[in-house]
Amino acid sequence: MVRGKIDMKKIENEKRRQVTFSKRRSGLLKKAYELSVLAEAEVGLIIFSQKGRLYEFSSTSDIRQIMERYRNYTNHATSNMFGEEHIQQLKFDSASLAEKIELLELSKRKMLGHSLSCCSYDELQGIEDQLQRSLESIRLKKAEVYKEHIEKLRSQERDLLKENEELNALCVEKSSQKQWAQAEETAPHTPRTKSLGVETQLFIGLPYHPS
Repeated sequence: MVRGKIDMKKIENEKRRQVTFSKRRSGLLKKAYELSVLAEAEVGLIIFSQKGRLYEFSSTSDIRQIMERYRNYTNHATSNMFGEEHIQQLKFDSASLAEKIELLELSKRKMLGHSLSCCSYDELQGIEDQLQRSLESIRLKKAEVYKEHIEKLRSQERDLLKENEELNALCVEKSSQKQWAQAEETAPHTPRTKSLGVETQLFIGLPYHPS
């Protein structure tokens, strides 16, 4: 039966997690023992459980011997970091970088039209083709930038025209209000009488008595 693929993440169920730890720990210790016997390797294995319990395996009588050997090895490797071999590697890398920089400088001079006396026809043709491709790319980019600049100017023009229309409308409104105010100030003031709809007549003499 084929075992299903297990996701490499923490097992949330505590009981299942403990069972998995026990099984995997035993398998790991077994593999360490087999490696030490089959390959005659010096193996040291240290495991701390989630609760802090220690499990260890050593192919020697004492795992501290392996740990001491490990410390001596790492200290020796650190002290030899800038040894002769490392210095030689740095010199080689520096020479390689210097050569690459020189080639780039020569290519740059050729692109600018200098140092062409030693170039063959095919090399000159290659330089010309490369310049043509570069020129086409520059022209396309220039046209794109020019188009973006024109569109930006048109947008600014539309904004300015709209703002100008708003200012003109505001000026017309202010002018109308000013003319109306001046007309009211210059108009003659006439008293206003309220008509009651009653006609009156004045008679001089004796009162009239109908017979």
